[in-house]
Amino acid sequence: MKRQFFALMTTAVIAVTLTACGGSSTPSATSGSAGATGTASGLTLQQVKDAGVLKIGTEGTYKPFSFHEGGTGALTGFDVEIATAIAGKLGVEAKFEETQWDAIFAGLEAGRFDMIANQVSITPERKAKYLFSTPYTVSTGVIVTKADNTDISSFADLKGKTTAQSLTSNWYQLAKDSGAKVEAVEGWAQAVTLLKQGRVDATINDKLTYLDSQKTKNDPSIKIAAETTDKSESAVAFRTGSEDLVKAVDGALAELKADGTLAKISDKYFGADVTK
Repeated sequence: MKRQFFALMTTAVIAVTLTACGGSSTPSATSGSAGATGTASGLTLQQVKDAGVLKIGTEGTYKPFSFHEGGTGALTGFDVEIATAIAGKLGVEAKFEETQWDAIFAGLEAGRFDMIANQVSITPERKAKYLFSTPYTVSTGVIVTKADNTDISSFADLKGKTTAQSLTSNWYQLAKDSGAKVEAVEGWAQAVTLLKQGRVDATINDKLTYLDSQKTKNDPSIKIAAETTDKSESAVAFRTGSEDLVKAVDGALAELKADGTLAKISDKYFGADVTK
């Protein structure tokens, strides 16, 4: 999956941490003013309500999370729909600010938007600098094989087998640490092609990539053979000082979970509930 990172241990437990994407643009009416350090102050729910707008940083080119249908259509996606539903629960309009991932946190810090909704994974490094909502996406790393494969049911079974991986991804490292031989590929599509042709035994990626692909293609010739024990979690990110707004967003997410909205949005994009 694009822009996701797994920190790995190859002992009995494989620790997994995913990274993700985001967006930014012009200053928000609800954004706090920047101080001497160039970092904007935090926000309260009342400030957002007074403005009537919740500005949300997102990438806009990260399918299926935040993208334009057909390349030029309206902004849509899993994260976009969830963020829009959150704004609705808060009683304000959702306004998305699109930007490149590399600029997303700088945009948040500068106050160009109020929060980030673009599959931002929760990591210790980020928690030291930003506030996070309760997670709304949960995923694992998975081994994908041909549907009739009975030789691989764990990461230990990859020893001596061949996997298809991008050499610049951490999936490559996980495959090597598991004892697999690696066939270099550009990405998921090429890896699955080699797998179906029988030129490799498996490929490793994150579960969301597999589910997204299966939702689109419904390919019965491949399956998940094993997945990591530990899970990665993605959430909405905020500037420090926004505890009141975080609490309100957590409340909105709890309501959206209870009324089935999160599960409905998840099923639309992944054919499964990835929010728990």
